[in-house]
Amino acid sequence: MRAQAAAGTGMDLLPAAAAAKAPPHSGVNQYMCGIAGLAGADAARHEHTVGAMGATQAHRGPDGTMHAAAGDGRAVLAMNTLLIVDPQAIPGPYLERESGVLLAFNGEIYNYRQQATAWGIPLGPRDTDAHFVLRAWARIGPSCLDGLDGMFALAVYDPRVGKLFLARDRLGEKPLYWRLDGGRLAFASEVTTLTGYGTAPLVLRPEVLAIETPVGVDTPFQGIQLLAPATLLSFDVASGSLDQHVYWRLQDRQPFEGTYAEALAKFSVVLAEQVPLRAPACDFALLLSGGLDSSVLAYLLRPPVCVTVRYPGQDRLDESKTAARIAADIGAELIVVEPDHVDFTNVLPHMMSALDYPMGNASTFSEYMAYRKIASLGLKVAVGGLGPDEFLMGYVRHSLVLFGPDAVLAAGMDAYRPLAAKLMHTAGEDLDPADAVTRLVLRGPDPDGRIRDLIATAIDTSGGDLARGFTLSDLATAWRPLVMTSDKLASAYALERRSPFLARDLVELSYRLPAEHKIAHPAEGKRILRDAAKALGLPREVWGSRDKLGFASPVPAWLNGQLAAWADAQIHTALAEAPAAMRPLLEGGLKPGGRFDRTRMQALMAAAWFCDQTVRAAA
Repeated sequence: MRAQAAAGTGMDLLPAAAAAKAPPHSGVNQYMCGIAGLAGADAARHEHTVGAMGATQAHRGPDGTMHAAAGDGRAVLAMNTLLIVDPQAIPGPYLERESGVLLAFNGEIYNYRQQATAWGIPLGPRDTDAHFVLRAWARIGPSCLDGLDGMFALAVYDPRVGKLFLARDRLGEKPLYWRLDGGRLAFASEVTTLTGYGTAPLVLRPEVLAIETPVGVDTPFQGIQLLAPATLLSFDVASGSLDQHVYWRLQDRQPFEGTYAEALAKFSVVLAEQVPLRAPACDFALLLSGGLDSSVLAYLLRPPVCVTVRYPGQDRLDESKTAARIAADIGAELIVVEPDHVDFTNVLPHMMSALDYPMGNASTFSEYMAYRKIASLGLKVAVGGLGPDEFLMGYVRHSLVLFGPDAVLAAGMDAYRPLAAKLMHTAGEDLDPADAVTRLVLRGPDPDGRIRDLIATAIDTSGGDLARGFTLSDLATAWRPLVMTSDKLASAYALERRSPFLARDLVELSYRLPAEHKIAHPAEGKRILRDAAKALGLPREVWGSRDKLGFASPVPAWLNGQLAAWADAQIHTALAEAPAAMRPLLEGGLKPGGRFDRTRMQALMAAAWFCDQTVRAAA
């Protein structure tokens, strides 16, 4: 196909061959929400297939899906684009004319102008981070990844070396899946895009029964892998050889040395500098639960709109009064979403389709309903508070291991007695930290000890500091469904999701801090963030709160109450045709569960997922 040149940039902007004539190029900020493609000696012969792959995930970028073939015909890349600022901007993929480098990009690089200056890469006033990444790659190659601070999944074909490169951001905010097919490599932002590319039988990983989600790079589809965070994959199109390289390791950061006062001063500066850099240059909505993390974001970002979720009759889960006070304090409009059990039955099929496959996350339904509301307001960016719980010891399970269940319950955390009970019968035993953490995160059987091994390895890697070990074990187990749920559910409504606490400098500093800087009381994790919030002038009920709710929901209770018969029927329908490997997961959901037991919820999600025609075809 013929490239369309962008004057004065040394770069071509490539519309799809079948697309309508593109509007004049403007170069103003645009946001790319999905990528797909194929590389191999005969890739150009499959250009139509790549176009279809891009169309499959067009909801990720409703402002244009285009594809382009490399000059040598050995790669075809597709991109779905969501335009945030300029409706006249031309979607990618992008071609650097002198080198022939072709880029498909999904994400946001927050420091791209600073890095462009540091590396001497010219940028016009309206050039975007995609322009920067393309020129940086053409000039210095994959080593440019070290300087990127942001969230991204990208594909670069470089004809000078005959290789396709795939890369993800450090914490996996943007998903990217891949599979091999003979001498070709296919990739996409969504698993279902790749299941449509070729046969991919269902495989129920043991970890799904243990912690409700695949771990590592596994997916429920044979032959399809998730590219790991902070990983660069290179594929030689001539030989078919493949190599993967981890370009960043959190555990390589050296421990912080200094007093708590020095740590707080440094943390406060990094927090105040880095979080505002992630504010969109347009109206956006903040997911405001009323808890510490989202409240800090409210004061630092001053969003025009805040969205919270409340369940009528569920006072235990209601933080809307705190959210209302904060929204009024910063002058934001507060939108309160009040879903009920009927909403859940109506949205479950679409929610599961958006997720690609079941993932363990207690806030899935609440988050889905919040994104639906934000999209209905005509907004395109949603901001949320992921990160502090993992990096600053914000989970009650951290306290239970450090202080013991008796101390945690005595500190007023009686709502967590069911969780504490997992450790209480071990009184007097010298329980290994890895065993304790494993007991607290398991939600099903772990017969081969795979989850325990993951957690033990994470703690061993941390150099003896339990706080850092907890962070690494969280990243190895519970983190993936949290961060991917945020991206997938937001993308289902053509929203860009941002998580400002995941700024590289903030993450690395948080990880380096010793345990006593993160927690000094059994009921008060995230100590240093609480003190920073206090200094910011947040209300006492925010930084002094001892109970973590977030966007919790009453769905488990519904499934044992007014939705019990409906849930049973859904699960039985799936059981009628499900492969043998899925039956234990589904059958487990037919047993009544407790208030905090998500087994039934997980089985229902799996049933809805399997009943999707795309998944059944794969099975």
